[in-house]
Amino acid sequence: MADENEDGTKTEDPSQKRLDEAVNRGDVVKSHEVNTWFIIAGGTIVLFAFARSMSGDLQMALRGVIANSHRLPTDGRDLIALAALLGIRVFGVLAGPFVVLMLAAIAGSMIQHRLVWSVESLRPALSKISPMAGVKRMFSKQALVNFAQGLVKLTLIGSVMALLLWPERARLEGLITVDPAALLEIARSLALRLLVAVVAILAVVAGLDYLWQYRQWYDRQKMSLRELKDEFKQTEGDPAIKAKIRQIRQNRAKKRMMAKVPKASVVITNPTHYAVALHYARGMNAPICVAKGLDLMALKIREVAQTHAVPIVENPPLARALHATVEVDQEIPPEHYQAVAEVVGYVMRLNRAASAVKP
Repeated sequence: MADENEDGTKTEDPSQKRLDEAVNRGDVVKSHEVNTWFIIAGGTIVLFAFARSMSGDLQMALRGVIANSHRLPTDGRDLIALAALLGIRVFGVLAGPFVVLMLAAIAGSMIQHRLVWSVESLRPALSKISPMAGVKRMFSKQALVNFAQGLVKLTLIGSVMALLLWPERARLEGLITVDPAALLEIARSLALRLLVAVVAILAVVAGLDYLWQYRQWYDRQKMSLRELKDEFKQTEGDPAIKAKIRQIRQNRAKKRMMAKVPKASVVITNPTHYAVALHYARGMNAPICVAKGLDLMALKIREVAQTHAVPIVENPPLARALHATVEVDQEIPPEHYQAVAEVVGYVMRLNRAASAVKP
């Protein structure tokens, strides 16, 4: 059963590494509705901000051509020069709106994901030309969602346009008698109203479509238990090997610690559960803990101390306090100076007395 669960469907949330790899190979969240919204919104800004100036500039650029059309050169070189001049003037007029639309298109992609350079999508794949794969894409969940979105957009936009234009029907019928100059301003006003309504509707559609695309993308990146374990082994290492290495390091650290016990000045015990070995010499700021341990380790520290004639002092409160507050190869905390000084002084007096009785 465990193997079935590990090798079965991908039900686990993807790791950050999996998500980053998907982005790096070009598999990103991309909603075409968001791009469409930005382009239409940019077009609305262009129409609102540049329409009048563009029409005036184009009129100035083309007025001379239209007024003197009968005098235009017809030979090749002069005609090409005239076309180049008109092209430069028209480009100068349209450059600003073109930049706005280009920035809107770029923003539509950048707001969804960071800039990605990937050749993964350019690599040949049989699935791209397979008829069966094409049929599956035509009747996939994504295709059905796109079809439903198209119907919703047509319905909403058509309804809103009808609501906006229906009160203007009498005015629209009379436009055939309106001066062309005034007709442009009326058309611009109606177009702005329609575009604002379309932008508002598409903003909702784009937001919902982005959430749907993100959910689909996130589900594609889901992993099985086996994939999670394999990735963990690749990034963090095999847990069994790491545990073995940790055990080896702990054993080596214990051996180094036990090798320092014979050099200790005193071993303070609980007497059976705690043991803390301290080393002190004249000129030191404070005694240093050279070894400490609980239960079996405490017993080994006492045995080594007895073998090498290191004094052992039973002081349960002090032993517990030192074991909890000091680490190996560190000085004891200041709050224990007085208690440890009494113990060290007691040991030093014992050593002097023992030296005095020696022949």
